[in-house]
Amino acid sequence: MNTLSANSALEYPNEIGQCIMSDAQALAVHTETPGMLTRTYLTPAHHGAAAQLADWMCAAGMSVRRDAAGNVIGRYEGLKPGAPALLTGSHFDSVRNGGIFDGNLGVLLPIACIQRWNAEGKRFPFALEVIGFAEEEGVRFKATLLGSRAAAGTFDMAVLDNRDEDGHTMREVMAASGFHTVGLAKAAYAPESVLAFVEVHIEQGPMLLSEDLPVGIVTAISGASRFMVEIEGLAGHAGTVPMDMRRDAAMAAAEIGLHIERRCSGTPGLVGTVGQFNVPNGAANVVPGNAIFSIDIRAGEDAVRQRATADVLAEIEKIGQRRNVTIQTRKTHEAPSVPCAPWLQDQLAAAVERCGSPVRYLPSGAGHDAMAMAAIADVAMLFVRCGNGGISHHPLETMTVQDAETAANVFIDFVENFKK
Repeated sequence: MNTLSANSALEYPNEIGQCIMSDAQALAVHTETPGMLTRTYLTPAHHGAAAQLADWMCAAGMSVRRDAAGNVIGRYEGLKPGAPALLTGSHFDSVRNGGIFDGNLGVLLPIACIQRWNAEGKRFPFALEVIGFAEEEGVRFKATLLGSRAAAGTFDMAVLDNRDEDGHTMREVMAASGFHTVGLAKAAYAPESVLAFVEVHIEQGPMLLSEDLPVGIVTAISGASRFMVEIEGLAGHAGTVPMDMRRDAAMAAAEIGLHIERRCSGTPGLVGTVGQFNVPNGAANVVPGNAIFSIDIRAGEDAVRQRATADVLAEIEKIGQRRNVTIQTRKTHEAPSVPCAPWLQDQLAAAVERCGSPVRYLPSGAGHDAMAMAAIADVAMLFVRCGNGGISHHPLETMTVQDAETAANVFIDFVENFKK
């Protein structure tokens, strides 16, 4: 990590932003595949990134530990040793061929800020803890938020039997890395030791970019309902089965997809997606007899999502009856929305204003570690503008030095004026 002088904000404009950007590049060398960022749970690349973060935390003046889930935790002690902590951080694992700021920004930015405070000899009435969550994306073992669920005391022990593509269970991989599952309960924070959790994250969307705003304050993290749907119709010859006699599974699926698009359009914060669509054993000259697809419905307000989901499921039944096909719908995921605490939103808004930026509130359509941490503390999130149209989970994910600097200044102001 680049060294920041005590008066760097005056001496070198954007120095802290430049530090964040260069460290994001440096951390990206820890990848499973040269030339692209892929860093999944407890691989050698993952361990390398964890060691690098620990080194930077130490250099910034923090004491560092790794918990039983592999989270990297740096503590910047307060004026009184052992004081409750304001928690911050994000994840340092990635999707396959992902971007270098997703998750990583929320770890690197507070480390850089603490480095400046340490150089200035500044301490607070509370401790600061930066958590590099070991796993959020769910890529290797198809289970998400592993690091933050461990920290929140809500880790699902059943996922330890999940296997990766090589057939290794999570339990086996953890043990081989020195993380024994019997210690997972000790990774949980006592709620009384935590003042709040604040996560800085790139927006992963285009709203701030389209409005020319560097940062935004998250109001809620959207809840999600996901389903896998299988439709059984009747296969037939594409040239001989009349249109009015077909039991076409693919067209039934397509009609459902279009209904989802219509139903989820026009309601702020509501989105619906068919992300997987498969016609097994399909052929150009065969009326499809089977179709399998996914549904993902999200909204910042649970009631909005639940109404949309109920409408979609009712329409699926009608379409099945009208088209004379059999439809099986299986729920695969259900997560309630997580509101960000108004008192933390207010303090973030005041910090944004004092830093000279307009205040913009917006929901998060993506899930984040703050969702899990809400089990033990009030949470807040600060979004930072994405470039390239807001693209994320992609090598073209980007942000600017100036926006990193602005986000850091907001975070600094927020912490220096934080009141519980």
